[in-house]
Amino acid sequence: MNPTTPDGEMSKAQLKKLKAKQEKEAYKAAKAAAREEQDASASAMDENDPLKENYGDMRMVQSVEVTGKKWTRVEALNEQLVGEVVLVRARVHTVRAKGKSAFLVLRQRTSTVQVVFFVNDTTISKGMVKYVASLPKESIIDVEGTITTPEAPVDGCTQRMVEIAPTKVFCVSKSEQRLPFTLEDATRTEAELEANPELPRVGQDVRLDNRVLDLRTPANNAIFRLQSSVCQLFRSALMTQGFTEIHTPKMIGGTSEGGAAVFRFQYMNLGPGCLAQSPQLYKQMAICADLERVFEIGPVFRAEDSHTHRHLCEFTGLDMEMQIYEHYFEVLDVLDTLFVTMFDGLSKDNADLVSTVFSQYPNTPFKYSSPSLRLTFEEGVAMLHAAGVMVDPFEDLSTADERTLGKLVKEKYDTDFYMLHRYPAKIRPFYTMPCPDDPRYSNSFDIFMRGEEIISGAQRIHEADMLEQRAGECGIEVDTIQSYIDSFKLGASPHGGCGVGLERVVMLFLGLNNIRKSSMFPRDPKRLTP
Repeated sequence: MNPTTPDGEMSKAQLKKLKAKQEKEAYKAAKAAAREEQDASASAMDENDPLKENYGDMRMVQSVEVTGKKWTRVEALNEQLVGEVVLVRARVHTVRAKGKSAFLVLRQRTSTVQVVFFVNDTTISKGMVKYVASLPKESIIDVEGTITTPEAPVDGCTQRMVEIAPTKVFCVSKSEQRLPFTLEDATRTEAELEANPELPRVGQDVRLDNRVLDLRTPANNAIFRLQSSVCQLFRSALMTQGFTEIHTPKMIGGTSEGGAAVFRFQYMNLGPGCLAQSPQLYKQMAICADLERVFEIGPVFRAEDSHTHRHLCEFTGLDMEMQIYEHYFEVLDVLDTLFVTMFDGLSKDNADLVSTVFSQYPNTPFKYSSPSLRLTFEEGVAMLHAAGVMVDPFEDLSTADERTLGKLVKEKYDTDFYMLHRYPAKIRPFYTMPCPDDPRYSNSFDIFMRGEEIISGAQRIHEADMLEQRAGECGIEVDTIQSYIDSFKLGASPHGGCGVGLERVVMLFLGLNNIRKSSMFPRDPKRLTP
């Protein structure tokens, strides 16, 4: 330590440290000012340039007028448009300038196209090339020009067989010159990084801290468009089978699933409340209200202090519930149709997006069968025992056991997707119906993708007395779910259902190694922003 002198003045060491700090800050400020001056000089237009009206910074878009201009999507640029004039708005992906020429690559979501500038006497001036060269990466610009055929396919772009010969370039929104990381670095594959350790590696925390920039990579953009497709396919497939979409409360008076993994809060002057661990109780109440078949897509909250590749504190739940007539296999039949429809839609209708993800995160295509494979829990345990993995037949499978079973299933049945049903009763939630032939088991099921569980479901108890007894046995305060139990006292249809995490489905279909890659703004025990 360097204490101050008795009269309160700084010591020599402190003064020296302060001076060094001030000099460092002054140097940084001068450097930043010089850089801004250089950028301003580079982007400044030559007032004597006869083409100065064809490039520059656009006036801020403030909804002043409607011009009737038509913008063309980058993905729509192809050989059929050669010779036509188009207007494109996209980001500056890369720009290379040398002398009287510049090569600019525009990026729009996962599509890219090259724009070629060569100084001439009519459309492109030195000032325009200089201006284009000064544009920071990630800036949004408008380019107007003619679609032409390149001398050779442009291998670095998705629109390989065309390029744009520009006549006008205007910057709509300029990015900062210095980015937290470049998209070039953020799009490298693991193989590229291992082959050349000198290449910059963008870590997960850096990506998540700058998530908006990270989401612009083609793979990430594709991941969340695929996630959107999962929701659309889930919704349409169930509505085709007679389901009604519902929306249930996320602030509730008691726990949904039991256990301690719940976010608690004080609700106004009424007392303690919880964030819903699932829409479970309300789905069942909807069945009691004669909606017969319901589903919901909404947030789910779990206060689990789990730091794993597959757990989040908030995720999007895809939930369904339906009345049954005889057997919980009726639920499995619906789920079979649902997931085959979803997998078909992702594999066939979104093959280009899957390919974009695999270009950065290579993996084998997801394999599934129709109808889907079904095994009992006992059969799964027997497969593990036969492989030398000793597990308790009445305890839940560990994550490692589930992965091993997934590998065994893949080897024997050549599928990444299967259903495991008739789980031990003691490891299931309080509302799960016991098996009539052996109360040690339950009418329940889990569903797996690539050896990891994505779904937990069951036939539910629909008799109020039995339900109240089971809740008490599981340590749930019955008075906090009394309205739920009371709904079964007015006559309730036998029913069953399940819940699945959207992010986990996307992660496992694509074979990603971390659920944070399939969560747009993940919430885990260490992250509450952005």
